[in-house]
Amino acid sequence: MRHAFALAGLLALAAGPALAQPPPAPVTHVETVRDLAAVCDPQWGGMPRLEAIAYCQGFINAAGQYHTLTHPPGTAVRPLFCLPERRPTIAESGVDFAQWARATPRYAEEPALDGFLRWAQARHPCPPAPAGRAIRQR
Repeated sequence: MRHAFALAGLLALAAGPALAQPPPAPVTHVETVRDLAAVCDPQWGGMPRLEAIAYCQGFINAAGQYHTLTHPPGTAVRPLFCLPERRPTIAESGVDFAQWARATPRYAEEPALDGFLRWAQARHPCPPAPAGRAIRQR
């Protein structure tokens, strides 16, 4: 029995730091663009990865729904972004947001929602407003 424990100890040492590091804590709060990017494209695996991706997708879905509710089609309130006819999936949006956040580190410490809206405006701009029609933007 003693040999089994010794062998297990040697295997753990041989495996290196990958086994020695505890898994990341579950995602429970996102504040900044950097935080949201980390959960939208996590660099770890296992259950924490799935939780992070679910958090990201929930955040994006909620932000998109809120934008739709506050910028209803056919009103004088111009939307901040306009999705194309072939809408990206929430998963595609999460990965693209994370790539955008890494490419634009100057926004890393901004609130996550501000960064999400910046990304959405950059990736999905609205067509110009029709001439002669006053449209207000919130």
